[in-house]
Amino acid sequence: MKAKEKEQNKKDHGQAPGGNAEPQAGLHNGEGEREKINIVIADDHAVLRESLVALLNTQPDFLVVGSASSGTEALSLVQQHRPQVLVLDLFMPEGDGFDVLRTLDQAGNRVAAVVLTGSESQTDYVQTVRLGARGLVLKSDGPEKLFAAIRSVAGGELAFSDEVAHRVLTAMVEDTRTETRSLARLSDRERQISFLVARGLKNRDIATELQISENTVKRHLQSIFSKTGARDRLELAVMALSEATKAA
Repeated sequence: MKAKEKEQNKKDHGQAPGGNAEPQAGLHNGEGEREKINIVIADDHAVLRESLVALLNTQPDFLVVGSASSGTEALSLVQQHRPQVLVLDLFMPEGDGFDVLRTLDQAGNRVAAVVLTGSESQTDYVQTVRLGARGLVLKSDGPEKLFAAIRSVAGGELAFSDEVAHRVLTAMVEDTRTETRSLARLSDRERQISFLVARGLKNRDIATELQISENTVKRHLQSIFSKTGARDRLELAVMALSEATKAA
């Protein structure tokens, strides 16, 4: 096979020339089929729950593998199906959304939770984030916001609106617990990436901003997490904003 044909074959299968393919949620697999994002829904309102199942299953890269009407049932379905994403209401019987997030966090279960709520309470928002939620969508938002949030968290990103993110980060920066860790051990490039994360940029946007590859960004982030002890992008963003606030 000619060299050009080999390179084209790699591209057709999602593989970068000269490198290994990196599987990502919602992308095509090696057989040309679209990989599904497995989802569990938890909401105690039957009409909304069933409507969500039907709505999400209209997306070619989504597959709802279970729906729960209580916190206890949600935990059972997550344990049974191991979904990538949990779409979670906050206020349910037999263990509310806060209890579900707390239990998952204590068990080390890294399912990406998107909170779908009608609450307008900043306290609720901050608590869900501290308990490990990776995204938050309001029930008054359009379906496209929910779709985008699910895809973002399945790909390892965060999914908060600008307004919610600002309110949550501001509250968390003011928390004295964030003062115990800093960016002191980071290189100049790692600090630069940390502040871009705090601005809400995704990996591909950081790569464009710094004119480096997305894989290089990912390698830097692995080093940053290791050095700072941050568990995820949210904790890193809080640390970066806290340092920026002190320097101002």
